[in-house]
Amino acid sequence: MLENQLFGLGNCFIEKRINAHTLSKKYAVEDATFTVRTNTNVFIYPIGPIKIMSNNKIHIFDTTLRDGEQVPGCKLNTSEKVAIALQLEALGVDIIEAGFPISSPGDFQSVQEISLAVKEVSVCGLSRAVQKDIETAAEALKHARRPRIHTGIGTSDYHIKAKFNSTREDILQRAIQCVKWARNFTDEVEFYAEDAGRTDNEYLAQVIEAVIAAGATVVNIPDTTGYCLPYQYGEKIAFLVNNVPNIDKAIISCHCHNDLGLATANSIAGVIAGARQIECTINGLGERAGNTSLEEVVMIIRQHGHLGFHTDVKAPMLNPISRLVSDTMRMPVQPNKAIVGSNAFSHSSGIHQDGFLKDAQTYEIIAPEEVGADTSKIILTARSGRSALAYRFRKLGYDFNRDEVDKLYEQFLQVADEKKEVQDEDLKAMAVAMAGVEM
Repeated sequence: MLENQLFGLGNCFIEKRINAHTLSKKYAVEDATFTVRTNTNVFIYPIGPIKIMSNNKIHIFDTTLRDGEQVPGCKLNTSEKVAIALQLEALGVDIIEAGFPISSPGDFQSVQEISLAVKEVSVCGLSRAVQKDIETAAEALKHARRPRIHTGIGTSDYHIKAKFNSTREDILQRAIQCVKWARNFTDEVEFYAEDAGRTDNEYLAQVIEAVIAAGATVVNIPDTTGYCLPYQYGEKIAFLVNNVPNIDKAIISCHCHNDLGLATANSIAGVIAGARQIECTINGLGERAGNTSLEEVVMIIRQHGHLGFHTDVKAPMLNPISRLVSDTMRMPVQPNKAIVGSNAFSHSSGIHQDGFLKDAQTYEIIAPEEVGADTSKIILTARSGRSALAYRFRKLGYDFNRDEVDKLYEQFLQVADEKKEVQDEDLKAMAVAMAGVEM
């Protein structure tokens, strides 16, 4: 079976070419290359045989209440966290990272209360590779039906030398030990290799093999600084799938930051290469430039059914929960934000408006109701055309003929050149002048 998969990055397209030649109960073994195509060059990066897990559900690990809350000004109290956690459970996420229990009494209480409040999803508490951290996380999670401890340590040479003043061998032993401590309290243990994006692949594979042997059930491969390009991150995941002998005993997780605007693209590259969990936040909130956006990865997976992946997220809840998080965290969503921005389903160019009014699919790949958004909007500006103007007049109850619309259009342009957006009140005034009717 020969399959090509494409995903874009500006004018650069990355092609994953797969030739599946062996299939077992647990995974397929495939030959793969990443081909990077730009306007002028083609670069081919062979990955070699990779094992693709047969379970194609992508687990959604929401860290809005932990990494998302690290945004300056977004601090939440316990009741606010619980309210959002209940909506995340209703949304259909698989894991809620509720906080960092050792960091403060308030965060400990929030993790404890969320553990009591939610019934179906895993509740996760973050810790460092420190015994007291792990014991505190376990205490905060003791009422959770499905507790998970998320523990780990930095694995890049930047972290090993500058942050820990340590050695690779010492970090490896600390990684093993923290997983063993965590397994004393719960069967769900996730290990994070902080700054995995800049960690040497051979050493990263050694660490991942060791922590899985110690009991880790999920291995998190963070691009902590948002440094990787999608093909690089995909290659890193594929390297682990192909070079860690016990990788089938754990789920690989993607945790990507958005410092270069690539968090979503990197996460999708990761699951194509074999990861089965994405760590993300509502509205892409998170440290510095943010995290992978939950709504974006969910809708990419839904739109690109040929990838063969699925999530349990209820897409019609995406916009309502986006507004809840934005209001509660007092962090506005940028208008042009994909899926949940106020302009995501707005059209103001005359060319776009004409095509949209003839067939919405000419300019919308997602129907607004599919993601719980308001209806599509035709915004009248100086770039709008006659089709959009006539449409808006009909919405107000005025059915002008073509000649009348032509006359009104000249008036409309005069108003539009003076205002950013022409409102219903402006249109009614024009209609009164044209038809002689009272408002």
